[in-house]
Parts: sequence; structure tokens; C-alpha cells
Amino acid sequence: MAGLVPPATAPAPAPDTTQKPKENEKADYLNLPCPIPYDEISREAYMSLKPELFEGMRVDFTKGLNQKFSLSHSVTMGPTEIPSQSPETIKIPTAQYEFGANFLDPKLMLVGRVLTDGRLNARVKCDLTENLSLKANSQLTNEPHMSHGMASFDYKGRDFRSQFQLGNGALFGANYIQSVTPNLSLGGEVFWAGQHRKSGIGYAARFNTDKMVATGQVASTGVVAVSYVQKVSDKVSLASDFMYNYLSRDVTASFGYDYILRQCRLRGKVDSNGVVAGFLEERLNMGLNFILSAEIDHTKKDYKFGFGLTVGE
Repeated sequence: MAGLVPPATAPAPAPDTTQKPKENEKADYLNLPCPIPYDEISREAYMSLKPELFEGMRVDFTKGLNQKFSLSHSVTMGPTEIPSQSPETIKIPTAQYEFGANFLDPKLMLVGRVLTDGRLNARVKCDLTENLSLKANSQLTNEPHMSHGMASFDYKGRDFRSQFQLGNGALFGANYIQSVTPNLSLGGEVFWAGQHRKSGIGYAARFNTDKMVATGQVASTGVVAVSYVQKVSDKVSLASDFMYNYLSRDVTASFGYDYILRQCRLRGKVDSNGVVAGFLEERLNMGLNFILSAEIDHTKKDYKFGFGLTVGE
């Protein structure tokens, strides 16, 4: 009878719930994320490598009248470069005052600026539906044939974005960008400038993860642009870009950083043309920021330094 009794078996091991099955890690191509707009495909590199540098003194004051409406005043004093065929940089001293009004609503944004030299700038953004929005901007000047305006219709789909643009001078443009994987998006654009009888087509690609963003663009106008941003930590980012024009044979490469501290933000860059720049924004108190801007062009022997204050939120 002992030979008929089955041997004792060890209990089956419990399934390991700490590891997810590989099937769950596969990308769901029916629920891809919506990509960023085509014209903002390199915004991370742009923020690090192209800060708003200025020369001289600048003071900006913003006063909120209510939750939606605010007024702004801006004073700038410093030299302004004038076009010249000589290799030396020619500057003239200038001073300027700017008055602005802002209306911010969840579905409507109106921004207007009036300058002492007679220029008027205006921007409008209106959400017509949950997926369709209208953007418009214009600049009016006293100089003949220098005023311009542009309007665009942006459509945001589940995993794509499209845009159609209209501008003065018979300017027409359209672009489209589509997410093809959770990390990769591809897009293209076309434009026609009727006043100058020029047309063009371009392509773009963007690959992003939690730690990096890489973009590439090429256009029939001759421009090839590549950018890469590496997020070292929550406070430090490194960025680089490369631009090449195969028609004019111009090449520019730059490298920069973006360092965010508790009370300040420091950005800097250096490029292949011998230009070194730095931009510092420090929060002195609630609603009070101090700004330092510096740029050195070793090739042209041009040195720029600026400081300013920003009052109000």
C-alpha cells in the first residue's frame, strides 16, 4: 500500500507580483499622447539657449486691477545697434516707454502694447471649442510697408495637432504633427509667400523621455537644425543645438545650461561664433525680481551688459 500513496509535493510558489508582465509594458498605439505644437517642437532648447538678453537698464511694473485685467508699464534705457556694412558695431543711445494692457480668461487672452515710437503690438488667443483655437498677432508702425499681421487656427486632436496660418503679403502656411509612439512624434509643414513668390516645405521629428529631448528639422529653404536637451536633475538641464544652411554654408553650434535654484534661475550659453552669454533672474521678494544680462562677442569685440527689475506678478 505504501507504493500506492503518492509522494508529498511542495506547494506551488506564489506568483511574483513585483514584476509586471512584458505584455503590460507594450505601447498602446490607440491611446498615444497628444504632441506639442509644431512651432514649439524645440521649446526646451529654446528656453535654455535663447534667453531674453538685453543691454542697458529695464524696469517692468505690472499692476492687477482684478483677477482678469492688469496694466503694465515698462521703461528701457540703453544703446541700440543700427545696421552697418562695416565689421564694427555701431550703437546709438535710446530710451523707450511701453504701456500695456492684459486680459486673461480661461478661454480668451488679449494683450496690447503701445510704445513711444508709435508702434502698436496686439495678441489674441481665443478657444473656439475644446479642440479648436484662434491665435492672432499684429504690429502697426508709422513706417510704410512695415506693419504686419498674422492669424492661425490650431486644432488639437487626441494624438495629433494641425495648424493653418494666414498673413499679410499673401502668406499661407500649414503644419501637422503626429505621435507615432509614446516618445516619438513626426510632422511636416508647407508655406507660400505670395508677395515674394517663395514657397517651402519642411519636416520635423521629436523624441522625448523623462530625462531628455531630441529634435531635428530640415526645410527646403536650406536650414537643417538639430537640438538635444539632457535633464541632469530636477534643477539642472544641459542643452545644445546645431544649425546648418546648405545654401549659404553657414554653420552655428551652441551649448548652454539652465540651473534653477530656490530663489533664482541662471542660464548661459556659448556658441561657435565666439559669443558667450549669461542671464540671471533672482527673486528678491514676493513680486520683486532682479535681472542681470551679459553677452560677449569675441569676434566682433562687442560687449553688452544689462540689469533690470520686475515688479508685480
